[in-house]
Amino acid sequence: MAALNKIDKISRKISLILPVLMILAIVFSLFSCSTTTMNRTATFETNQGTFTLELFEDKAPITTANFIDLAQKGFFDGTKFHRIIANFMIQGGDPLSKDESKRGYWGTGGPGYKIKDEFGQGLSNTRGTISMANSGPNTGGSQFFINTVDNSYLDGKHAVFGKVVSGTDMVDKIGKAKTNMGDQPKDDVVVVKVTIN
Repeated sequence: MAALNKIDKISRKISLILPVLMILAIVFSLFSCSTTTMNRTATFETNQGTFTLELFEDKAPITTANFIDLAQKGFFDGTKFHRIIANFMIQGGDPLSKDESKRGYWGTGGPGYKIKDEFGQGLSNTRGTISMANSGPNTGGSQFFINTVDNSYLDGKHAVFGKVVSGTDMVDKIGKAKTNMGDQPKDDVVVVKVTIN
């Protein structure tokens, strides 16, 4: 009889605990399914106007972490879009472009280190995407370009890490700037500030 009472008590405890465990399991599974990575944005304030990019932190973590770090340190503030090719792209991120006396070297500067290329993840150099400029594999640093047209032939060579989400008209306007023989805009396009949100 005592053994039956003991089994009965254990059965009651299990019947009370089991529903609680089931509810916790359901809540946990719903929570884990509903969480998504919230990518940050980068807002470029230029002397021509403003545009905003979503940074694909979920698909290009090394590249976006580097870009965010540089932006938060003010690295891009005062740089220029130093290379513009109509119906192709606009390029910036060279710290040498802050110095007019180094105009002949614009496009050669960087942060003093290189980062690893990140390719794949379904990312492609389509219109409005931002990619790392480089001089070969794993040589990206601070220079980037924004595709003003689809340039998917650059996939596997230039790592995409974001996309314009507002101000596409401003990117298009910059992309139509008159340039000299070296693809430098005749009127400076200055990055006043890049803000990460």
